[in-house]
Amino acid sequence: MRRSTSAKPGLTLAAVAVVQFMVSLDLSVVNVALPQIAAGLGFSAVGLTWVIHAYALTFGGLLLLGGKAADRYGRRRVLLLGLGLFGLASLLGGFAQAPGHLVAARAVQGIGAAALAPAALALLTTTFPAGKARVRAFGIWSAVNAAGGALGVLIGGLLTEYAGWRWVMFVNVPITVGALALTWRLAAAPPPARSGRPDVLGAVLATAGMTLLVFGIVRTDRYAWTSPVTVTTLAVAVALLAAFVYVEWSTAREPLIRLGLFANRSVTGANAYNLLLGAAMASSFYFMSLYLQRVLGTGPALTGIEFLPFAFGVVAGSVLAVRLGYRLAPRTLLVTGGLLTATGFAWFGLISPYGTFAANVLGPSLVAGVGFGLCLAPVVSTATVGVAPHETGTAAGLLNSSRQIGASLGLAVLGTVAHHRTGPAATPEALNDGYALGLTLGAVLLLGAVLVALTVLRRTSPPSRAGRTDDHDALLARN
Repeated sequence: MRRSTSAKPGLTLAAVAVVQFMVSLDLSVVNVALPQIAAGLGFSAVGLTWVIHAYALTFGGLLLLGGKAADRYGRRRVLLLGLGLFGLASLLGGFAQAPGHLVAARAVQGIGAAALAPAALALLTTTFPAGKARVRAFGIWSAVNAAGGALGVLIGGLLTEYAGWRWVMFVNVPITVGALALTWRLAAAPPPARSGRPDVLGAVLATAGMTLLVFGIVRTDRYAWTSPVTVTTLAVAVALLAAFVYVEWSTAREPLIRLGLFANRSVTGANAYNLLLGAAMASSFYFMSLYLQRVLGTGPALTGIEFLPFAFGVVAGSVLAVRLGYRLAPRTLLVTGGLLTATGFAWFGLISPYGTFAANVLGPSLVAGVGFGLCLAPVVSTATVGVAPHETGTAAGLLNSSRQIGASLGLAVLGTVAHHRTGPAATPEALNDGYALGLTLGAVLLLGAVLVALTVLRRTSPPSRAGRTDDHDALLARN
């Protein structure tokens, strides 16, 4: 007789942990290799941003569809499909011979991640429905998630310097094989209830609209904002996004996102905050990686090591957020974390072409890292306040999508502005001016996020200590 996945909780936890580590690793491992990728494949300064955009847009745009597909067709089946796509794209990306090849591989990686990430989390949720085992399982999941992001920059730097940039893509292949082997051993769960067909058209419209919007913005390095090419591109992008809204409102299928959710101020505020946070963070990783290597002349391996203080700051901020979470309201933590991170970014904006790691990077890395860590748990818990139980998964998926889409939009806008400030000269002084402007504007985006928290989110009291165990359990589940 076939056992359900819950009969193998340890195996399920191991499979999901490996998957989450890989997804988190991939979000950061490429950043340190960007200068070498540009030199190896001939990317332009603006074109290089598409190594990030291609992944973020397909991942963020298709994440909700991935969750719906996992619920309809089975979590294990969708997880296996996502892993296969992700591993194959990583292998092909490592063999890329032209910029377009790598961008296409990164886009397929994003599609695979959009399938495997929600399916893996859903498997974990159903395998550990309640109790201490659930808290422990989600604690391990959260730790692996943080470890993947923290180690990604270090691993990326070491691989780039000692094995070549292609290995930041190849490294995913053995991890994928291990995850596939673990997932294959899981027994198939009972067939899921099929309430309605997933809204594929909505997912395609949203992803195409966002991609065209980013494309129009980054192409302003070649075509002015008022040129027919730019105006037409942006107009078509807006039309596609408007069509997405109409489809979500009128579709007979199960929509990706019920528009009525946005009547909930917690949902709207948390996602607006998260979009701005994602925009600032993705841009900062991009600019600081280039600053350390192109301006200060730091090698890839040492660059990876020099990102560690930020990672340690995030861990410290996350621990502090848990300790303060039952004394301060989530809104207070979001404001405090946002202000701290903005302070760190404004400090980053003072970088100098003649600077050093100790003088220009270490201090702001710690401040921004702690601030970012303070934001992570409160924004997740806020995003599902007042949401019906059957829509909490959708609300959580929407939050992940908003961060990825924010990352791509933020990098498109700030990367383009920085490129215009740098101009045709690629001297360390000119590059420094562009990166400094981009980092300063990241601080402005974070101040915008703080303003959202103050004006959109309602004032609430901190959770009572009496409900600490249940609330902590729910928070981990949502994260």
